[in-house]
Amino acid sequence: MMSDRNEVEDWVINPDLSHNDMEGKQPHVDNGTETLDSYRYSSKDFMDLEWERMWTRVWLIAGVESDIPEAGDYLLYKIRNEEIIVVRQDDHSVKAFYNVCAHRGNRLVFNERGTVAQFTCAFHSWQYGLNGCLNKITDENTFKPDVIKHRPGMSSLRCETKAGLIFINMDDDAPPLAERIGLPEGYLEQYHMEKMHVVRHVVAEWRSNWKNGVDAFYETYHLHAIHPQTQGVMADIGTQYDVYPHGAQRMIVPIGCKSPRLEDQETVSEDLNYMMTSEGMDASKFSGSANEVRLAIAKHKRQRAKKLGFDYDHFTDTQLMDSWATGIFPNVQIGMHPEGCFLMRFLPHPTDPNRFFYNTMILFRPAEDPKYRAPDWMGIPEGTDLSGKNRPDTEYVPAGEPANLGDVIDQDVQLLEDVQAGTSSRGFKGALWGEQEQRIRHYQREVDRYIHGEK
Repeated sequence: MMSDRNEVEDWVINPDLSHNDMEGKQPHVDNGTETLDSYRYSSKDFMDLEWERMWTRVWLIAGVESDIPEAGDYLLYKIRNEEIIVVRQDDHSVKAFYNVCAHRGNRLVFNERGTVAQFTCAFHSWQYGLNGCLNKITDENTFKPDVIKHRPGMSSLRCETKAGLIFINMDDDAPPLAERIGLPEGYLEQYHMEKMHVVRHVVAEWRSNWKNGVDAFYETYHLHAIHPQTQGVMADIGTQYDVYPHGAQRMIVPIGCKSPRLEDQETVSEDLNYMMTSEGMDASKFSGSANEVRLAIAKHKRQRAKKLGFDYDHFTDTQLMDSWATGIFPNVQIGMHPEGCFLMRFLPHPTDPNRFFYNTMILFRPAEDPKYRAPDWMGIPEGTDLSGKNRPDTEYVPAGEPANLGDVIDQDVQLLEDVQAGTSSRGFKGALWGEQEQRIRHYQREVDRYIHGEK
């Protein structure tokens, strides 16, 4: 049985690759060994500092482009007490506006998604174009000219799109997205998320601080203890951790193999047979060892992709098999796979630092072949429409109720309640992060750069 590795920080999925390669191990970044004060997880003052100095100044993922395919389509992004309308323009560009009427501040839209020809305020019928410009003031002749001479339109904020994702920024002076995203050019684009559609969207309230939520998803160190069922198909020890500028980071988690913590590394287990079957393979015809399952599945995926008309030639075997769990500062993890992506956003509660919203979208790339279905590991419920033609309603789950996102997520919900209680204790002196938790230290240091005015 394999014990904990002292050299875990040196693990490399493919040691022959340069750091300039998308898959290559990135150069080490020294984020120090400081133990950060635990009040960051429970202090209302720290929560308010995060809002004033970080959330309102960074690029945030407001949604996906496939949710607003046509002119007039909009989505509503909510963070703390702000509501932001993201709307497709006639020229197919995307703009973002605060959800307020310039007249008296009434909200302009109330639905999470919709389609409009223009925005009309329900209070006094002021009207605005898709571009936010003021089109009509009801009884304009009753206003003194000086009150409305600036033709008050909707208040805009910065909006950029990248790789099918929509980003907004409330800071007019913030550096552009390309400078702040931190990931190499082309990293996100290679998965073609613009061709994927939301097939499930769940927003669940969890009894924990948003950073405790991010922390749990940014490492595989806890899998053996909290999610032991994953050991038959996932190498928790063996994850490649990489960090990038501006708080971005990733981990490449080997899938389709056994955890090195298990003694038997040769026998093809029931779990691995199930994984092959869920990918459409005939597991009974596989004659190799457990260590050969990953490459066999990757080969099968390439063959299937050609039949479906997908171009997988640019993907490495690691990309076809493993989870490139990619973190975008400050609050996102994307589980990236050619078949689909898991877009997870950890959103702060409006007032309570001990709660957050786990906002997760499952994106799937449809195929014309009606027999093509999502692999079981994606956790998409039976009967889900995978065509991309019908956007499902968002499922809202109150705190304490099951989100039906699978055993692993259910285990995380209970875990984070316990962690929140512990990190709020006077007896907790701050997290002691090891090298398997280097992603956590990396993004937390970036949080502090904003808090302390370094950015």
